[in-house]
Amino acid sequence: MNPPADTVAAPVDPLASRGFAPSPSGPAPDDGRPVHVPASLPLPRPLQTLRFSIRQGEFMFRARRELGETFRFRSAIGEIDETMVVTSHPDHVKSLFTANPDDAPSLTGESPLRPIVGPNSVLTAVGPRHMRQRKLLLPPFHGEAIERYAEMITEAADREIDRWPVGEPFALAPRMQAVTLDVIMSGIFGVEGKPAKGTPEDQLRRAIRQVVALSTRPEAQLVELLSIGHEEPKGIVKFLMGRLDRPLYAIIAGRRTAADVGERTDILSLLLAARDEDGQAMTDQELRDELLTLVLAGHETTANQLSWTFERLLRTPHAYDRLRDVVRAGPSEEADAYVLATIHESMRSRPVIPIIGRRVKRPWDLGEYRLPADTAVLISILLVHHREDVYPDPFAFRPERFLGVKPGTYTWLPFGGGTRRCLGAALALAEQRVVLSSIARRTDLVAADPAPEKLRHRNVTMIPAQGARVVVRERRPA
Repeated sequence: MNPPADTVAAPVDPLASRGFAPSPSGPAPDDGRPVHVPASLPLPRPLQTLRFSIRQGEFMFRARRELGETFRFRSAIGEIDETMVVTSHPDHVKSLFTANPDDAPSLTGESPLRPIVGPNSVLTAVGPRHMRQRKLLLPPFHGEAIERYAEMITEAADREIDRWPVGEPFALAPRMQAVTLDVIMSGIFGVEGKPAKGTPEDQLRRAIRQVVALSTRPEAQLVELLSIGHEEPKGIVKFLMGRLDRPLYAIIAGRRTAADVGERTDILSLLLAARDEDGQAMTDQELRDELLTLVLAGHETTANQLSWTFERLLRTPHAYDRLRDVVRAGPSEEADAYVLATIHESMRSRPVIPIIGRRVKRPWDLGEYRLPADTAVLISILLVHHREDVYPDPFAFRPERFLGVKPGTYTWLPFGGGTRRCLGAALALAEQRVVLSSIARRTDLVAADPAPEKLRHRNVTMIPAQGARVVVRERRPA
C-alpha cells in the first residue's frame, strides 16, 4: 500500500465520470435464478481468519487481485463462516445503505464490541432499538454544540504540543489520544482540563488510558476473537469493564442529583434530559452503554486518524509543505479547504474503520452473484477507497483530489452510511480540523523512519504499526 513517488496531480473529481461499471444490487427478484456465491481464496479457514484479523489489508488486496471485487471470506469463527461475502462495488454499497433496515440489519449487533459497550449502544443496537437511541443522541451533536467545542479542542491541542520533546523520536498516536481524551472528557462530562485526583472522573480517565494501552498488546487480538458471540464480557475483558463501569455509574448518579444539571451543555447532561417519543428517559444502563461507546470509540478512532494523517503527510512532502504554508498564512478559505481536503484524503487512504457489514435477510443480488437469505455481507471500506476507477492513482496521497469536491456517499465511507452513519462525524471532523491546523501551525515534523508504517489491525480498527513515529525539529509558541 505504499504510494508512488510524490507528484502534484491536478484536482480530480472522483465521481464526475462515474467510471466504475454498473453492478445491479439489491433484494433478489423472484425470477428463478439459483443461489450463486463468489469464490474464496484457496486457504484453510483458520489461516483466512488469522490473516483477516491480523493482516486484513494484505488479505483484502490479495483477494481482490485474485478474485475480483466480490469474494467470499471463509472464517473459522461463528456459524456463518461459509456465507460471509466481501464486496467493494459502490452499487453494492448503495443497495445495502439504502435498504430497509429489516432487510439488511447491521452486523455490529454481532461484533466483538457488543459485550464491551453493551446491547443498548447506538453502535450495537439494531432495528427499533437503534432508531430510538439514535434520536435520543442527535441533539448533543448538532452544529451549535460542535461550535462550542472548537475553543476547547484548540486549548487541548496546545497543551499537548507544549509537552512534545524537540529532536527526539516519539509515537504520535498516544499523544493524539491524550488530546482527544481531553476533548471527550470535556464534551461528554463537562470536565475542563485534568480532573481532580480521586474523583470518579479521574478514576474513569485513568481506566480509559489503561484499557486503551492494554488493547495494543498482541494478545488483545485473541481476546477480541473469543468475545464474538457473547452478550457479556469474559475473563480479563470483564475485569477491565468493571474498572470502567464503577466510576462511570458514579458519575451518572452524581449528575442525576446535581442542582445545575438543567443548565449544563455537556453530552451527559443533555442525555439525562432527553426523552423518547413515549416520554421515557434513558436508564442508567442505557446511559452507560452510550457514554462508553462515545468514550472508547470516539476518542481513539479520531486519535488514530490524526496519526495516520501525519504518517501520510510526512511521506508526501508537497502535501505537507502546502498544508503548513496555507495554515501559517492565516485564516482563509484556501486554508480551510486544504485542511478539510487533507482530512478527507487521509480518511480515504487510511480509514481507521476498514470494514463494516450488513446481514441480508432476503435473497440478495450483488452483480452476477445471488446470495441466500441470512448471508453476512462485509463492505471493505479500504477496497472501495482504493478503486482505480473512482480514485485515479489510489495509492498516492493527494489532498488535491478533494479540493472543490464533496466526498461520494457510496465511495467515501469512513463514517459508514445510511441510517447507521456515525453520529459523531461532525465532532470528529471538527477535532481533526482544529488539531491538524494547530500542529501544522506550531511544529515542523519529520518522520522518524522514512519508510511508510505498515497497517496494523487491532480490534475493529486499522492503526499505524509504530504509532506514527515523528521527530519535532522546531516548535513555535501557541
